[in-house]
Amino acid sequence: FALGALIALYEHLVFVQGVLWGINSFDQWGVELGKGIAKSIEPYLAEDGDEPNFDQATNFAIKWIRASSTH
Repeated sequence: FALGALIALYEHLVFVQGVLWGINSFDQWGVELGKGIAKSIEPYLAEDGDEPNFDQATNFAIKWIRASSTH
């Protein structure tokens, strides 16, 4: 209960600060950008997918997911 109340308080605080600063706290363009990037990476996650050609960290993550996959 206490944890839920703390999270609700934090969410309310963020909303009020957004109103005071004139920022729409619910306009999450970064989330939409992340979804677009994730959709471009998704075809490479299949075990038989093409060799990934992203930055080194993303390539490593794709290879790790392929190796950890339990299809």
